[in-house]
Amino acid sequence: MAFTTIEWVGGLDGCARMIDQTRLPGEEVYIECRTAEEVFDAIRRLQVRGAPAIGIAAAMGLILGAREAAGGGTPAFLARVREVAARLNAARPTAVNLGWALRRMTTLAESLRDRSATEALARLLTEARAIRDEDARMCREIGRHGAALLRDGDGVLTHCNAGALAAAEYGTALAVIRAAAERGTRLKVYADETRPLLQGARLTAWELMQSGIDVTLICDNMAGWLMRLGRVQRVVVGADRIAANGDTANKIGTYSVALLAREHGIPFYVAAPSSTFDLSLSDGQGIPIEERQPDEVTCAFGRRTAPEGVKVFNPAFDVTPARLIAAIVTERGVIERPDAAAIRAHFA
Repeated sequence: MAFTTIEWVGGLDGCARMIDQTRLPGEEVYIECRTAEEVFDAIRRLQVRGAPAIGIAAAMGLILGAREAAGGGTPAFLARVREVAARLNAARPTAVNLGWALRRMTTLAESLRDRSATEALARLLTEARAIRDEDARMCREIGRHGAALLRDGDGVLTHCNAGALAAAEYGTALAVIRAAAERGTRLKVYADETRPLLQGARLTAWELMQSGIDVTLICDNMAGWLMRLGRVQRVVVGADRIAANGDTANKIGTYSVALLAREHGIPFYVAAPSSTFDLSLSDGQGIPIEERQPDEVTCAFGRRTAPEGVKVFNPAFDVTPARLIAAIVTERGVIERPDAAAIRAHFA
């Protein structure tokens, strides 16, 4: 990729460096987070976003917060780890990768209680880097498995951004598209703009153009007509949390796209790493849905577009029932017609 979504720079005294996604596509600006609170703010403000990417950011944020207690004893260090993990876990509620990464880091920290705080911190930094590297490998495998689902000449619709900007690199839904393109499969990609924050317009279109992949931007409310015209043969989206039965939370508007795809007989695919599954939830009803600030809807990047005082409902995500999903692609392979039994078998 021509850009780096997120990385750790330096040693134990280093920082988390990430591209500021709120400045794209106009400016390619990188920020350096040196405290856990700066990582918390970056996640909340969507400077870093996408389920895998915020999991990586949280792991690195834990290092930044925990090192403040590295000079004390082990009990104080572990208490600080738990405190920072709880703070970071509250940044955004829907994407399960956030909690998954923090649990992995805190479990490791607890297992190192017989080591010095400095030794434990060094091991935690190695683990945070491993989480990033594993995500990059998983995304490549998602692409490898998912590319076979696309055919030469397909029109492929995607919603929001599930590309390299949402992961360590390469992406999830866009990994499927990238891998197919690398095999020589000719595709016509359509990117929904994805209201209200335009992740499709600002991020997905920018990413695909940088990669030389044919992409056309459409408004969200054009997707159904595009399908009716016969220009879409596949839909591929990412995910922020997948329940044990295959119900999938993704950016608001995904459910509508899935319904349109079903009406037009178009396969609807979800691409996500295994870390995005929450097998503790039997179905999508238990997935927490984040609601964001009204001004994301009433103001278009600083300019008011709705009357003062109007009531606003602004959920950031919706849940697509498994019955509308033709397949879920993970780094382990493809789950066709996902349900609880198929997902259990996939992870067995």
